[in-house]
Amino acid sequence: MILRRVFYYWQFVAVGALPLWLMVAASIFGSSAWEVLGATFGAIAIGFGLLVVSLLFLARKEVRAAKAVSWADVGVLALWHVLIVLMGVFSVTAPWLSVLVVLVGLGAFWFALWELFDAARTRVREAMVYIDETARFGTVPAGPNQFPPMTDRSGVRADRVRQDPAPRTPADPSVIIIREKPTDP
Repeated sequence: MILRRVFYYWQFVAVGALPLWLMVAASIFGSSAWEVLGATFGAIAIGFGLLVVSLLFLARKEVRAAKAVSWADVGVLALWHVLIVLMGVFSVTAPWLSVLVVLVGLGAFWFALWELFDAARTRVREAMVYIDETARFGTVPAGPNQFPPMTDRSGVRADRVRQDPAPRTPADPSVIIIREKPTDP
């Protein structure tokens, strides 16, 4: 869990640190001026890609709740980040590494998009089961309520007059509550 949390925070630090590394490494490891300029534009593009993938990981509720990415996310991010660091060191001797970084970056983007789609599909399926069980049995399914009630309990009526919030009604529809004194004038 610690490693997954480290990658959760590292992915946002990497948006600035890895492109900066590419620019510094290009000037340190014997690149010409044109190669440094190309590395600068490449670093900006890679930084944008890192940001997009990080935001797609952050869009999943389970990632935000746990403040930790999944193990598959750790593998994808580790591979991509290691290739970016190696690209900074070996950009002059291994230009094919740049192509590999771009391909892995595109793969990371589609992987993050697929995980977001899969998480959304799972949550919609859970909501549909919840709605189906509620409609079929007339009661709320056992267990913690994952979905907030749909009624407005703010205590303000439509004409902006403050009133006491409505009392909670039991979950069993066979119970009927008749109030002796209505609270609405």
